[in-house]
Amino acid sequence: MVPINPLLADTGTPPIPEVQAWAGRYGGAHGSLIDLCQAVPSYPPPEALLQRLAAAAGSAAAAKYGPIAGDLALREAYAAQLSRVYGGRLGVDSVAITAGCNQAYFVAMMTVARHGDAVLVPTPWYFNHSMSLQMLGIEARAVPCTSDTGFIPDPDEIEKRIDERVRALVLVTPNNPTGAVYPAEVIARLYDLCRRRGIWLVLDETYRDFLPRGQDRPHDVLAGQGWPDGLIQLYSFSKAFAIPGHRLGALAAPAALITQALKVMDCVQICAVRAGQEALCWGLDTQADWQAANRSMMNARADIVRPMFAALDGWKLDALGAYFAYVRHPFPDRSAWDVAEQLASEYGVACLPGPAFAGSDAHLRIAFANVDQAGLDALQRRLAQVTQGRHAAE
Repeated sequence: MVPINPLLADTGTPPIPEVQAWAGRYGGAHGSLIDLCQAVPSYPPPEALLQRLAAAAGSAAAAKYGPIAGDLALREAYAAQLSRVYGGRLGVDSVAITAGCNQAYFVAMMTVARHGDAVLVPTPWYFNHSMSLQMLGIEARAVPCTSDTGFIPDPDEIEKRIDERVRALVLVTPNNPTGAVYPAEVIARLYDLCRRRGIWLVLDETYRDFLPRGQDRPHDVLAGQGWPDGLIQLYSFSKAFAIPGHRLGALAAPAALITQALKVMDCVQICAVRAGQEALCWGLDTQADWQAANRSMMNARADIVRPMFAALDGWKLDALGAYFAYVRHPFPDRSAWDVAEQLASEYGVACLPGPAFAGSDAHLRIAFANVDQAGLDALQRRLAQVTQGRHAAE
């Protein structure tokens, strides 16, 4: 066989298709499949947004190429939103619209690092982040986080891992997979550390619209005049507007970095989908109440999940936030992969094992945003049945 790029061949495959294949073997004995595998909003976009998407998709203007950095109107609207959320004065020259947050991340990594460099990534990590680095020949240098600290990264441990090859530190908050929300003071300390050591801080804030009650500003790093040096922020409109299929995200950074990042974007997709950009211009200014209601709904679901695991024999909730519950399963003698396969194929509960995120074999990630109250009730019953099966086997 003619060889392919060995960096790509050595990169692991994404776990979601494997878990979905397990779920495909489920025969329905316990009811409908409960898909807690991929983080997908369980509610549709606003009807008015769908109408604007349809109208824009049918226009001749949306069929043409757009600016590489994104349509100016959306960039202006997003820069204004950033200024409102973070209390800063952030300009349009620091914003680019991307084809989803995954593209924003890939572009950012290609812009700040090259083959042979290293990027610090706390574990458990989002698997696409490590996959992207591996196929680029960039070391994904793990910074282990544990349940003892609420999966919050330790600045002292991070500094120990910085050497001459490290180009950036990547943080995801609220975190995927754990759901942990990093305190503002920890983010500020890590930003100061990165500035002092001359590396980039990359903040993936895909889930910032689903913060816990009472926390409206994720951090104060963006509260100054203009974009701060050494900071890159990634964002996804997919979760905020329930439009993951339209692949729209954002990359925000110093203007000089944006200029270089556009070279990568031009080679990957040229521009994000035009119809979605046009519809979002309207949505950013009009859907604050709709978004606030969804945030309240997610917090309400978290309020259901927390006591649910407290009541389940053997199960332990180690972290919770945004879309995710990070759960310790009650089978210490079994791998998380084995437990996840049984849940999917026998009980119709699809979720991801901790090792898919370079996490421990003791954990599962449950994307509770995917289901409503009835789905969570069914989840509790099925997890209780799994535990009962364990006791019966003993």
